[in-house]
Amino acid sequence: MSRVRIGVLYSRLRVEEKNLFAALEARQVEFDRIDDRNIHFDLDDPGEWAEYDVVLERSISYARGLYAVRMLNAWGIPTVNSSSVAEICGDKVATSAALARAGLPQPRTLIAYTPESALDAVESLGYPVVLKPVVGSWGRLLAKINDRDAAEAILEHKSVLGSYQHSIFYIQEYVNKPGRDIRAFVVRGEPICAMYRTSEHWITNTARGGEGQSCPITPEIGALCAQASQAVGGGVLAIDLIEHPRRGLLVNEINHTMEFNTLMPATGVDISGIIVDYLIAVAHGDVEVQL
Repeated sequence: MSRVRIGVLYSRLRVEEKNLFAALEARQVEFDRIDDRNIHFDLDDPGEWAEYDVVLERSISYARGLYAVRMLNAWGIPTVNSSSVAEICGDKVATSAALARAGLPQPRTLIAYTPESALDAVESLGYPVVLKPVVGSWGRLLAKINDRDAAEAILEHKSVLGSYQHSIFYIQEYVNKPGRDIRAFVVRGEPICAMYRTSEHWITNTARGGEGQSCPITPEIGALCAQASQAVGGGVLAIDLIEHPRRGLLVNEINHTMEFNTLMPATGVDISGIIVDYLIAVAHGDVEVQL
């Protein structure tokens, strides 16, 4: 097997990065730890970046990660995931549009651009609704809106926060799920494992206190995850599903820089090793990444 060189771009040394570094070392792969706070790009010269056969993007910042992989892909350097996948999955509007185009089931979602039109959208959908930031993770800045007074207050607050992203109002129906959602780990469109994320709170993210336990991958879960992966461009993804009381399984979100510190022990699957094996396959050209 020919030698490869892999770069791992990260923001913070979390459990996931430590596991990935250990998996790389176990496979005796040459790799570099690249802190995204210390890098810069010369648009005219890729420099040392050209030495990498593939770069794994693990930035906490969506913007930093996206712009980094855009540059690398422009130079022909494969990344996991690609800039096109990152651009779709990191933006909830783009994700919803891709799922809608593929005809996949998802919570009913409305987009508005002003507090006035957002309020109209909320009331047309009916209370309660969930208001989400278009960019964000860990269940932060989500709001469950139960009535008009709350809607008017929250919409006004968001409109004066300053960021253009807060002026894009992403409004979803509130799904009365059974105290849990499902997170599936998917590689190249193949669901590898999944877990239930359970919480007494309506937000079930493990970053917000949700607990994980193994979830069997049923034919329905497997098929929906494969279709959702294809809709956004594939790669290494975490796909979140929710169980609607009438419509069944819906695709809620897709994450392109997933955390797996709960998923690994809950399922017993060596997720870091699977990701590294995928990186090695990309580096050897056995898997083609669309740049």
